[in-house]
Amino acid sequence: MSARPLIARTVPALRRAVDDLRKRKATIALVPTMGALHDGHVSLVRLARRRASRVVVSIFVNPTQFAPTEDFGAYPRTWKADIAKLAAEDVDIVWHPGVAAMYPEGFATRIVPEGPALAGLEDRFRPHFFGGVATVVGKLFTQCRPDVAIFGEKNFQQLRVVTQMARDLDLGVKVIGSRTVRERDGLAMSSRNVYLSPEERQTATVLYRAMKESAGRIRTGDAIAPAMAGGAAMIKSAGLALDYFELRHAETLAKVTSRKDGPLRILLAAKLGTTRLIDNIAV
Repeated sequence: MSARPLIARTVPALRRAVDDLRKRKATIALVPTMGALHDGHVSLVRLARRRASRVVVSIFVNPTQFAPTEDFGAYPRTWKADIAKLAAEDVDIVWHPGVAAMYPEGFATRIVPEGPALAGLEDRFRPHFFGGVATVVGKLFTQCRPDVAIFGEKNFQQLRVVTQMARDLDLGVKVIGSRTVRERDGLAMSSRNVYLSPEERQTATVLYRAMKESAGRIRTGDAIAPAMAGGAAMIKSAGLALDYFELRHAETLAKVTSRKDGPLRILLAAKLGTTRLIDNIAV
C-alpha cells in the first residue's frame, strides 16, 4: 500500500515540508486542483512525477473565482477519495488550506491579469474569474515554491493566463500544459460532469464532435466562417446554449482570419441544463 502523503493545512507547516524536500536537493512539481479528482487530475500528477523528483498537490476550492450566482457551495468535495488517489500516485505533500489560511482577515491584495485574460472568451461571461485564478495561483506559487507547475489544457485560456503571469512576475516557475483527458466518447473529463443527468451526459458528446468537424474542415481548406458556423450549429441543434465557439491563435488567443495566422485552437463554452461546460482542441 502506498504511503499517505503529508497533509499541510497552514503556511508554516507547508514551508517546513517544502524546506525539508529542498534540503534533500529535490526538484518540486506543483499540481493545483480544487479536488473532486478524476483521471484527468491523475494524468497531471503523473506528468508532474516525470518532471520533478517530488510532487505537491494543492486542494483548495477557491471562492474568489466564483461569482455569487455560481456553484461554490455545491462544488463537489470528495476528500477521502481524493487522498486515496493521491496516495496511490505517491504524492509527497497535499497542501489543503482553509479559506482563512488563504485569505486571512485583512487580506487586501489581488492580481489583475490582462493580455490573454482579456481575450473575449471566458472573461466575457465570467469577468471575475481570472482575477481570482491569478491571485490564488500566485499565492500557491509563492507558498509552494515549485520548479514546475502542471495545468490541464481543458481550460486553455486559464493555462495561457497563468503562463503569462508566471513569466511577467518572474515567479521562477515553469508552467507546463498537459493534454485534456477524455472519456471514450470524447467528452472532456471534468469535476462538473457529475452535475449532468444521464440524458445530458449523452448529449454533451456533441461538443467534441462539433470541434472535430470544424477543425477537419479548416484543415482541408474550407473557409473559416462556414466551417466554424457548421460546428456551432451542431451544438445549438443538440439543445445546448452556446456562449462561444471560436477559432483563436493558440499562443496569444487573438482572433484569426486565415489558417496562415499561426497555430490555431478552437475554444468553446456551452450550457447544458444547469451545467456549463468548456472545451478546446488544436487545429
